[in-house]
Amino acid sequence: MRTPLPAGWEPDLDRPVTEPRDASTVALLRDVGEQTQTYLLRRQPTMAFAAGMSVFPGGSLQAGDEEPIGWTGPSPEAWAERLRCTPDVARGLVVAAVRETFEESGILLAGPDEHTTATDLDTDEITQVRLDLDAARRSLADVLGEHGWVLRSDLLGAWAHWITPSFEPRRFDTRFFVAAVPEGQRVGSLPGEADRAAWITPQEALEAASSGGVAMMPPTIAMCRDLVGLRAADVVAASADRVIETIEPRLVRVDDTWFIENSLEDPT
Repeated sequence: MRTPLPAGWEPDLDRPVTEPRDASTVALLRDVGEQTQTYLLRRQPTMAFAAGMSVFPGGSLQAGDEEPIGWTGPSPEAWAERLRCTPDVARGLVVAAVRETFEESGILLAGPDEHTTATDLDTDEITQVRLDLDAARRSLADVLGEHGWVLRSDLLGAWAHWITPSFEPRRFDTRFFVAAVPEGQRVGSLPGEADRAAWITPQEALEAASSGGVAMMPPTIAMCRDLVGLRAADVVAASADRVIETIEPRLVRVDDTWFIENSLEDPT
């Protein structure tokens, strides 16, 4: 699929290509009656990357994501096979997915054991914990250890893999995950990177993007298309059957217009 770039836009083809940073993004889902909604945040217009865009919770890996952490569910080795990377990178991606989701939504994919999840998270203490995580003053391992919680990797499902185009100065090698909001949890206060957030059906998000009411990047649009018709209760199970191919959009010039074209990288 080709998407035209603004008239007169010209890429800086002389800029050295930036190595992409590993990152994780999580599409949160909840079932409300017959509807299934996903949680989208609108990034502050002053942000250096994706300013003003509506996005799922997510971000790049941090040093603290490498710390030993209480863990239950599929192992880093199992995730490495699923994500086609090393166990260390896979472990960091899963930790970052849980951490970023907690930072940016207040939803925590962790709990006392493999059968339960944390509750009573809407407190001043937890709000401060989220702020500390966002500022990298604490690690997720530290927070979970303090409360006697373990990360539940079984609550995540791998869904897609996108790499920022090579002409961009800020690039991310992003794994997209899906997760259902655990029972007894609800979203908390907005993070500093966002100025608005909303629960919306994937179809409504696509219609808003098509009409120009919401700005979304191609990966977010593609995820919303994939999620139409799925129930939150079934989404992690549905992810197990996904064939994940790497998508790295590239520039294409037709006459005097530049386009972004989504291309698939051969995963073999």
